[in-house]
Amino acid sequence: MQIFNRKKKLECLRDFLITAGILAAATGIGFGFYTLGFSEENIIIVYLLGAMIVAVLTASRVWSGLAALFSVLLFNYLFTVPRFSFSAYGSGYPVTFVIAFIAAMIVGNLAVQLKRQAERSDKMAYRTQILLETNQMLQRAVNEKEIVEETAGQIVKLFGRSVVCYRRNKKNLENPVVYPAGQENDLSVYFSDEERETALWAFRNHKRAGAGTDILSGAVCLYLTIRNKNNVYGVVGIDLREMVLTTAEQNLLLSVLGECALALEKEHYNRKRAEAATKAKNEQLRANLLRSISHDLRTPLTSISGNADILLQNHLDEEQRKRTCTYIYEDAIWMVNLVENLLSATRIENGTMQLTKHAELLEDIIDEALKHISRKSKEYEIKTELPDEVLLVNVDSRLILQVFINLLDNAVKYTPPGGTISIETETETKFVHVRIADSGIGISEEKKKHIFDMFYMANEKIVDSRRSLGLGLALCRSIVTAHGGTIRVYDNHPKGSVFDFTLPLEEVAIHE
Repeated sequence: MQIFNRKKKLECLRDFLITAGILAAATGIGFGFYTLGFSEENIIIVYLLGAMIVAVLTASRVWSGLAALFSVLLFNYLFTVPRFSFSAYGSGYPVTFVIAFIAAMIVGNLAVQLKRQAERSDKMAYRTQILLETNQMLQRAVNEKEIVEETAGQIVKLFGRSVVCYRRNKKNLENPVVYPAGQENDLSVYFSDEERETALWAFRNHKRAGAGTDILSGAVCLYLTIRNKNNVYGVVGIDLREMVLTTAEQNLLLSVLGECALALEKEHYNRKRAEAATKAKNEQLRANLLRSISHDLRTPLTSISGNADILLQNHLDEEQRKRTCTYIYEDAIWMVNLVENLLSATRIENGTMQLTKHAELLEDIIDEALKHISRKSKEYEIKTELPDEVLLVNVDSRLILQVFINLLDNAVKYTPPGGTISIETETETKFVHVRIADSGIGISEEKKKHIFDMFYMANEKIVDSRRSLGLGLALCRSIVTAHGGTIRVYDNHPKGSVFDFTLPLEEVAIHE
């Protein structure tokens, strides 16, 4: 309050000096006109102009009124006969003085009104600019925390006062976050029990409280809620020590908080919508997974039970018995691979997939993978083109074996019988490129964008009438990425596809 009174005194002193200076200037110009023989009307016009300037430059109409009064008195005292006296010989002078005074008052009032209209227009433009800027900043914010931070920063910028923000936590308020104005060192006052109680009162009653109000007025800050009609998203406090907000400033503050509430409402709605979409997507994925599992397990189980029934009838010769047992074994291995893919998918989703890396011979991993792929592989020409030098890779052999099996099974499924499948390697500085190429039906450019997505199937019509869960290639990417490598797919020429992935090489220490 003392600072407020001191500002008023300084403002009055400034306006007094402006009024006195303009009257002195008008008097000086009047003496110049008088010396040059100008008429009294010209001197009166100079004083009227001075009164109008005083009205424009000062903060109150009082000064324009005083300027009008002293203009008439100075003109009477200095420029009418007898000079340097308030008497006047001419009978019409009193009427002239009254008319001059009234004219000065009217001109002064008009100037004051024009100035205030201009000030209102400037304030309206400034308020519109601030609200537009605030709206744009809040539109760029991506979450609730950023929205509150941008709002607090804008209030600090507008009023030059420290701001305290309490975000809602269900039915209570979280701990306050202070956004200081300037280099304020002591922030402990904002964390006092009195301040928190004031903020809680505002939060529970949906009303302002604290400094400048009749409710808990001993608080340092004025606390207002960030809310719309139905929800309260938090409380903002602005430090009002030795400061009083004008009506325009209060309206501007409420407008900024209103923009903040709208942004928080939109963010809340978007978050709920995203959660609902994610939940619906997960439900759809779960339904697709259960449907696929039921289909993919039924086919090999039917084959196993049928072949087992044939064995039990004991009507087979040794070669037929051996072939039937092989079919049972291969179907069981196919189911094991399916379960391994499911388990790996679960570990990846849960973030529990652990790598146990060792130096492994890449050729051994490839040979092992060729033993586990579908029996249909006998209908294809499978070529391996490996360099003469020994290739050691630093990998988890169990997981990388799964990558090879998935990619080779994928090549078998989508390549017509009699086609060619090749495995090639090419070494770089710290990595080895592995390329598995086929001469199958190929993959369109559109499907290449999603080929490594979970549960995505590029083509449901495959050669052995089994469907895939769409897990294999997604797992390949996750496993290769976990090893620090990359995987991609591109066209083989003249037809087919090439899956290219990288694995880290193991440095071999040579001891002489």
